[in-house]
Amino acid sequence: MAEHVPAFRVPGTRIHILTSPDQFYQTMKARIKTAKRRVVMASLYLGTGQLEQELVDCMEEALRRSQENSDAPDLKVSILLDYTRGSRGQANSRTMLLPLLQRFVSQMRVSLYHTPDLRGLLRLLVPQRFNETIGVQHIKVYLFDDSFIISGANLSDSYFTNRQDRYVLLDNCSEVADFFSDLVEAVGDVSLQLQPDDSVTMLEGMVHPYNGNRQDFSAAARKRIMEVVNTAHVRQQLLNASEDSEDEDEGEGEGDTWVFPLVQMKPLGIQVDEQVTQRLLTDAGPASTVFLTSGYFNLTQAYMRLVLGAGARYRILTASPEVNGFFGAKGIAGAIPAAYTHIARQFYNQVCRLGQQERVQLHEYHRSQWTFHAKGLWYYLQGQDRPCLTLIGSPNFGYRSVHRDLEAQIAIVTVNEELQSQLQEEQEILYQRSSEVSGSTFERPDRHVKLWVKLVTPLIKNFF
Repeated sequence: MAEHVPAFRVPGTRIHILTSPDQFYQTMKARIKTAKRRVVMASLYLGTGQLEQELVDCMEEALRRSQENSDAPDLKVSILLDYTRGSRGQANSRTMLLPLLQRFVSQMRVSLYHTPDLRGLLRLLVPQRFNETIGVQHIKVYLFDDSFIISGANLSDSYFTNRQDRYVLLDNCSEVADFFSDLVEAVGDVSLQLQPDDSVTMLEGMVHPYNGNRQDFSAAARKRIMEVVNTAHVRQQLLNASEDSEDEDEGEGEGDTWVFPLVQMKPLGIQVDEQVTQRLLTDAGPASTVFLTSGYFNLTQAYMRLVLGAGARYRILTASPEVNGFFGAKGIAGAIPAAYTHIARQFYNQVCRLGQQERVQLHEYHRSQWTFHAKGLWYYLQGQDRPCLTLIGSPNFGYRSVHRDLEAQIAIVTVNEELQSQLQEEQEILYQRSSEVSGSTFERPDRHVKLWVKLVTPLIKNFF
């Protein structure tokens, strides 16, 4: 991986696995309140409820303190959201943040990424909510000074209460934090800038995402974002070579864990995460085990071929229909859980046709009154009962993640036993609430998929 992406060496003791939505929420609030230099938040959207308002209040408190206090006079807050999702409805992410932007003009930045693929007649005709299927800003990184959380969770009340996701806190890891701060800044630079009067503008000299030339925008955005990736890659190669040559005693488990940031932005011509994930699935040998989870199980054809053709054992965890985020939704969105059931059944049938039921097992997550949004994987070497590698972040391993959206995750590779144990516990907690899928699962009355859903699924599966 170090050949292709920046490689950051950190002590495993500084990485902490958070396990619950409330822990994720409380950690963010506490860290925002004590931030002195920077708060950087990248998400799909910010919700409009009371819990989200409390998060905004924490930012206001930190900004107010920085103005009154010589302790933190330079605090800057930067928010990156998706334009379409963040602008949906009368009350939305923008209206939540405008009071802060109006009060702290010089310290506050709100960037709204707009996909270059939603333009012209398509932009005029596709209504709100459906326009988000074309492509969104999907990165979820929450950064406070030199610490940050990377997750698949958005800034919305369900993600703080009863929507299960994954969350990893990297504490006092300045080099990795600088990378993600720079990455969010770069995406922000090619995004629309929210103004105090709720209008939006582009930075001077930047191509407009939907009024400007499509190729010119993507080329400029790719150049700006890859500057961050390539600069960090070269710097870390030099730094790691220097540290290796010193060959001195390492304290605090200094060299026991590596963090590799993986970025995927296919509309902008960036496909680092896809390449690394494919390589990982290709190289997973017959004696290894991969636990892979996605709240929306809709593997790309390339990933599916690798899973079905590889030698590794796979334990795949996905949402049962009742914990799917679209369960009970109004209109056509209410049929999405059935579409995922249809996709899962097709995958299961293919596993059976190939006689791979022992090697590739599908599990469904169940939890009353909760929804399931966890994504990533845990990789186990032969004979090991704890993972040595995990992928965690925003990608779902589906078509959207690879081709439509802006995504970022990290690969953590570690020999730190405490961190391996945390990852093992995280995996066990999720899989303990699951049941293995069998042929009879799809014969149950509640798994019946209507004919029209079966017919439509192949046409729309690349949009969700």
